[in-house]
Amino acid sequence: MDLHLKGKTAVVTGAGKGIGLAITRALAEEGAYVIAGSRTRTADIDSLEAAGAITFVEVDLSSTEGAETLVAVAAEQGGIDVLINNVGAVTPRTGGFVSVADADWESSLNLTFMSAVRTIRAALPEMERRGGGSIVTVSSVNAFLPDPAVIDYSAAKAALTNLCKSLSKELAPKGIRVNTVSPGPVRTALWLAEGGVASTLAEVSGVSAQEVVDSAAAGSETGRFTLPEEVADLVLFLAGDRAANVTGADFVIDGGLIKTL
Repeated sequence: MDLHLKGKTAVVTGAGKGIGLAITRALAEEGAYVIAGSRTRTADIDSLEAAGAITFVEVDLSSTEGAETLVAVAAEQGGIDVLINNVGAVTPRTGGFVSVADADWESSLNLTFMSAVRTIRAALPEMERRGGGSIVTVSSVNAFLPDPAVIDYSAAKAALTNLCKSLSKELAPKGIRVNTVSPGPVRTALWLAEGGVASTLAEVSGVSAQEVVDSAAAGSETGRFTLPEEVADLVLFLAGDRAANVTGADFVIDGGLIKTL
């Protein structure tokens, strides 16, 4: 299926690894040119850049200047047709609510929520100049499945999903579509790496990290984590013109983890 992304210019935040890297690679394979923003350069990013598929921008999106820098590079390439907001981070709060300090809240809201606010705000003039575009934001099932173990992350993702719904109403008359994708657990370093969600929760609960992963996977009907490439496929469909009349929608990809309508 032609997703109508060939020749488009896309900006991806948090592009260096995990879901962001999968999205960046998939966009390049579809013939889009990607401006890939991340704090760290990786071997995968180097390979894509060497192939002429992307331009890497080393940028910290926790700052206003980071978003402006990333968008400025895209503007130099001719503009922005697609914006993928993916950057974010989660820290399990094993000490409960009272252990989450103001600085923790500010950090979570800044990186997970405000980074998208800043990047969208910076990108909109370029998208309007091009006559429209598509914004897809990677949210989370935690936006509507609150979890005290990630209480600040859940709140930030809820704000993010709400923001995108509001923006879809404002921007539709300008030809700009806004949608969100809400994954459940995804097989990335955020969950599986040393210091990730699984190993952190394992230390507190007295079980192995693999047991934490197995328990989380068992909560879904498919019995497994989603692959980052599967999230990327959904994001690309929403980004392209095949979804030209889809806006203001949230798409859950969680293997059936959410049991309610």
